[in-house]
Amino acid sequence: MSALREPALLGEGAHIALVSPSGPLGGPHELEHAIESATSLGWRVSVGQHALARDGYFAGSDADRAQDLVAAMLDDDIDAIWCLRGGYGAMRLLPQVQDALDRTRGRVRPQALIGYSDITALHAAWQRAGLVSYHGPTARASLTAFTRAAFVSAVQEATPGVTPLVAPHTTCMVSGLATGKLAGGNLALVAALCGTPWAMDFRGAIVILEDIDEATYRIDRMLTQLRLAGAFDGCAGLAFGQFTNCLDTTSDGSRSLALVLQDVAEALHVPALRGIPVGHIEDQWTLPFGARATLDADAGTLAVHRVGPTSP
Repeated sequence: MSALREPALLGEGAHIALVSPSGPLGGPHELEHAIESATSLGWRVSVGQHALARDGYFAGSDADRAQDLVAAMLDDDIDAIWCLRGGYGAMRLLPQVQDALDRTRGRVRPQALIGYSDITALHAAWQRAGLVSYHGPTARASLTAFTRAAFVSAVQEATPGVTPLVAPHTTCMVSGLATGKLAGGNLALVAALCGTPWAMDFRGAIVILEDIDEATYRIDRMLTQLRLAGAFDGCAGLAFGQFTNCLDTTSDGSRSLALVLQDVAEALHVPALRGIPVGHIEDQWTLPFGARATLDADAGTLAVHRVGPTSP
């Protein structure tokens, strides 16, 4: 995996586009909250035309969502795209997103992408284009002190060098150290992208996975699918985040989620950790996907290596 280009830090006056590429917002109050969060960080804000649209479980039609996202991507004055929420729908826009990324390949300042959950599909497109993106809170979220500090550290204050992140409540599944590029995201999306041009390349990567509202057997099935597809071949390490509202056992109580994750870690024979603060939780890290990091499974740490923005 060759080095990916990092976006510029989002300092005072950075221009941020707020868009809804996936599910709909709960109402204008969520958009107002997102605008307040962005302006509190010193950013200028532009809002996608269809940010408050609703079409069933989508934030407007595919055409409307793609229009807002692509318009932001093609605007040279936009420094970052902060997704308003997850849900479902981003992967339906991948052909249009890929076209826009191809058209902006020579841009001196690559745009930052921020979000998680369903935004995993867009992270895959960014990394396919050779760009670092931020796996972090969506714009509608209320930022706790922990989450805000991690967010600011990643997107505003990061300096070239190594930033150690310590996860206090983790379980070492396979001992050891691993260094590689950060990749992954929401397990359901990573599995759904298998067989598409945006399937994730985990060779030499530290794989980060999380999910929400999934039964144990479904998590088992998705992880097995990835293993059988060869998605994990050549990965350097594995770090499971939070599996929020996921039933801890199968219906008969015979197989725990912890055992399912442990089986995968041992089968891959790479340093592996469970329980980092990534996923559908209030206190979460912001991780620059595509940047290099060192995982210490025994110490429960992830040290992120930043090199700063690079020229095309």
